[in-house]
Amino acid sequence: MKQHIAHIALVVNDYDEAIEFYTEKLNFEIVEDTVLNETKRWVLVRPKGAATCCLLLAKAIGDEQKSRVGNQTGGRVFLFLYTDDFWRDYYQMFDNGIIFTREPKEEEYGTVAVFEDLYGNLWDLIQDKKQ
Repeated sequence: MKQHIAHIALVVNDYDEAIEFYTEKLNFEIVEDTVLNETKRWVLVRPKGAATCCLLLAKAIGDEQKSRVGNQTGGRVFLFLYTDDFWRDYYQMFDNGIIFTREPKEEEYGTVAVFEDLYGNLWDLIQDKKQ
């Protein structure tokens, strides 16, 4: 049997502001942006150079979904962005105004820092020592 996760839905307030953040601040690429109807789009973004899992930017509809924007995991780190050059990406993100909530730290597994996306979801930026 062969399986893989293709997309992870990330609830956002607005498609265009989310696209701008991920492409301009985190340097992701747009994989797809298809209009499905007057209020819904199929928007996939991923880190440049990645070949697998994408974020599906899903616009929040209704109070229940809107209450989850920025807090899909109850305040825990939600997503993990691996890099081949921690300090290059850290300084680029810092220069782009990304807020780091935990400063870089050397751990047994590698170098890591925690940052917020535009809505406050927490991410780890990680360079694995095995690279």
